[in-house]
Amino acid sequence: MATVDVVKFQLGDSLYALDIHLAQEIVEMLPITPVPRAPPHLAGIVNLRGEITRIINLNKTLGLEADNTRENRKIIVLAPEASNGSSVGMIVDDVHSVIQAAETEVDRTLSDESYIKGIIKSIEKNGPEGDESGDLIIWIDIQRVLQELVERNES
Repeated sequence: MATVDVVKFQLGDSLYALDIHLAQEIVEMLPITPVPRAPPHLAGIVNLRGEITRIINLNKTLGLEADNTRENRKIIVLAPEASNGSSVGMIVDDVHSVIQAAETEVDRTLSDESYIKGIIKSIEKNGPEGDESGDLIIWIDIQRVLQELVERNES
């Protein structure tokens, strides 16, 4: 059975995911230096082990409400192949885990929407009777998100 491996993270009260091979590392929130006249999606830059890394505010990029008061905020640093070789990180409210989902748990009916690769139906067994409950996880096409940001800035 085919599976997908993703990093599950939180923005606001919703769960999202991105392909595991596109995430290089997850770091605790760092002080971010703002960049003058930067586009709204760019929170600023950080010095990450001697490399200047652009930090994207993913909430603003996706048109979601930002909550800067959350304590568990993290930065997911993307692999160079996700961001055309540049060093890019994105702020998320929390990172939950790496999950493996069977293709049968992925609904791709919304995959023609601009940033969505699919909806992962996460099923967990709860209680002694094994009642099933699950969260919907929006699987983001982060490469498409970044590509559209680049195109927007060039025009």
